Amino acid sequence: MPRLLLVETSPRGDHSISRALTRRFVDQWQAAHPDGQVIERDLMRTDLPFVNASWLQAYFTPPERQSDEMREVLRLSDELAAELLATDHLVIATPVYNYNVPAALKAWIDHVVRKGLTLGNDGKGLVLGKKATVLLASGGVYTEGSPIRDRDIATQYLRLILGVLGITDVSVIAAGGAKAVDLGEVGREAFLDGLQTEIEALAA
Repeated sequence: MPRLLLVETSPRGDHSISRALTRRFVDQWQAAHPDGQVIERDLMRTDLPFVNASWLQAYFTPPERQSDEMREVLRLSDELAAELLATDHLVIATPVYNYNVPAALKAWIDHVVRKGLTLGNDGKGLVLGKKATVLLASGGVYTEGSPIRDRDIATQYLRLILGVLGITDVSVIAAGGAKAVDLGEVGREAFLDGLQTEIEALAA
């Protein structure tokens, strides 16, 4: 049974372009994989702390020497890493803030990049044989030919991190220019329809 893991990051709810892309992607994926399982990890509904001193102390303590308190500190991080390892296809749906990913997504990344779980002790990625699709909604346009293409830090960063984990089959659907929807310059459904062909191809 194929598994799809959705990591959602936008705080905008029904107004979110990245969440709308996710819904379309899931519809297509379920049509192509009727026996598949979808696991949703909404970072706006997950009480995900930033890495702090107690987390680092627990992380750098060998498992056999960890106290019950340390294991509890790492419990959610262990759960997130297990979700990632168990999936076949990872979908990260995110807006772009100041050219990069939101803090909530960076926190998720910090919790799942774990030596001994998703990385070997040699630093090599252990999340192998999986696909990843990034649904990226941004106000600016950063695709080929854009005069601000060099500011596309979010895509570069996510490709880098996924590669470190061992996921090299990475596709990006770049919903650039999404601010036109908020400004009323283009209809929401018309904007999303322009990305439908890419969604259908990657979800299949």
